[in-house]
Amino acid sequence: MQVIVGKSAGFCYGVEKAVNATIKQLESNQEKQHIYCLGELVHNKQVIQKVENLGAKTIENLDEINEKENVKVIIRAHGVPPKIYKEAENKKYQILDLTCPNVLAIHTLAENASREGKYIFLMGHKIHPEVIGIYGCCEKVSVIENEEDIEKAVQEFKLSGKNKIQILSQTTFSVEKFNKYITIIQEKLKDRKQNIEVRNTICNATKQRQEETENLAKQVQYMIIIGGKNSSNTKKLYETAKSKCLNTVCIETAKELELNEIKKKREVIENQNKEFKIGIMAGASTPKESIEEVKRSIK
Repeated sequence: MQVIVGKSAGFCYGVEKAVNATIKQLESNQEKQHIYCLGELVHNKQVIQKVENLGAKTIENLDEINEKENVKVIIRAHGVPPKIYKEAENKKYQILDLTCPNVLAIHTLAENASREGKYIFLMGHKIHPEVIGIYGCCEKVSVIENEEDIEKAVQEFKLSGKNKIQILSQTTFSVEKFNKYITIIQEKLKDRKQNIEVRNTICNATKQRQEETENLAKQVQYMIIIGGKNSSNTKKLYETAKSKCLNTVCIETAKELELNEIKKKREVIENQNKEFKIGIMAGASTPKESIEEVKRSIK
């Protein structure tokens, strides 16, 4: 049996930076500050448990903070709308801003486009924290999550009185869907195609991970995707792998593995005098420890 782990599996740059900075802050908390993380630091229960064990408290909004002084609020990698910074400033909370640089770059693009009077099409998941943060930077915006959303977005644009469109994307959106939706939008607005500016803001790590997942899934008989159940990029990896390898599972930890099922699949393949190959890919919020645990469990 051969186990192949994707080279891009695990923490991306933005997540690693956020996690390391948070742990460092908690371990060196000499002033005994009350440290809160606004939303889950990353979409991974094991990481959340680790930072909470070190003293951080996860909250969903600033109103949950009871202390009036000595408060520090951590802005997670997904970012937040501009109004959150103002609210924290008004309450005199210190801020540790760990927003991913790629996400901050989209905030700037959205703000500039709005300032220039452009209508924004934002491709992404409507309730995802990154999308909510970007949405908060825009004056006129339509979020496109599915193909069905495109017609509504086009109609909203036509009624807005705007002449130009700026197309942006959540950093972890599907590359395949992004390209497909661009084509549909340009066709629906072909008379204004010259007024559509496309900025592919899907981060390189996401593109690389999706491409590697697709290639790996073609080579193996069993595929394991590791990541949080509420992780957008993990879901996309699962969809990508499943389209190329029917025997694909998505888990958060090694405890969820169906080892008997894997054993049966292995026996079927090896009875055909073939080598049984398992591929492993992990989402951007999955720590190395989780990947290693899965590897140990299946060997």
